[in-house]
Amino acid sequence: MAGSWRAKVQAGGMLLALLGWVSSCVTTFVPLWKSLNLDLNELEVWTMGLWQVCIAREEGAVECRAHGSFLALPPELRVSRLLMCLSNGLGLLGCLLAAPGLEGWRACEDKPGLKRRLLLAGGAAFGTAGMATLAPVSWVAYNTVLDFWDNTVPDIVPRWEFGEATFLGWFAGAFLAAGGLLLACSTCSTRTATPPGPTCRQPPAMRGASGGHHPHPKTTDLVI
Repeated sequence: MAGSWRAKVQAGGMLLALLGWVSSCVTTFVPLWKSLNLDLNELEVWTMGLWQVCIAREEGAVECRAHGSFLALPPELRVSRLLMCLSNGLGLLGCLLAAPGLEGWRACEDKPGLKRRLLLAGGAAFGTAGMATLAPVSWVAYNTVLDFWDNTVPDIVPRWEFGEATFLGWFAGAFLAAGGLLLACSTCSTRTATPPGPTCRQPPAMRGASGGHHPHPKTTDLVI
C-alpha cells in the first residue's frame, strides 16, 4: 500500500513538474508578456516579449522585430531573460535527476539510497526553477501595473497591459514548485526502517541449580 501511494505521488509530482517546465519554456520565447491596443488604430495590436516586439494586424499578418540591444532593455527585461533561461536549464536538470529516482524506473534499483538522493535533488531543482520563473514574471507584471496607473503620463498615451504569457508564467512557476515539493516529500516515506534483529532466546536454565529436582539414573539392585 505504501509503495503504491509513493508511486502515485511521484507520478503526480513528475507530471506537474514536466507541465510547468514546458510552460516555462513557452513563456520564455513567446512575445506575449505585454500587450498594447492603440486607440488611434484599433486594427493593430502590439505585443512584447523578452526577445522581440510584434504587431498583429486585423488581416492576420504578424510582423515581429527583435530588440535592438540587450543593454538598452529595461532592467526587468534583462534580468527576466537570465532568470527564465536559468529556469529552463534547472527544469531540464530536474528531469534528468528525478527520472532515475522514480519507483518503477529500473535504474539503480539495487541502490535505494541513491534513488532517494536523486529524487530529492530533482525535486530541489524543480522548486528552484519554479522560483526562477515566478520572480521575473511577477516583476514585469508589477512594473506593468505601475506604468498603467502612472498619473504623470497623459491619458492619451497608450499603456501596456498584461499579456497571455504573464498568466502562463505564473501557472508554470506554480506547477514547477508544486511538482518539486511532491517529489521531495515522497522521499520522506521511502526510507525503509531497519528491521529489528531477532530476539536472542536463551536456552532454558537447567533446573537444579535453583533447587530443582534432577532425574536420578535408574539403578539396579545388586543381588548378593
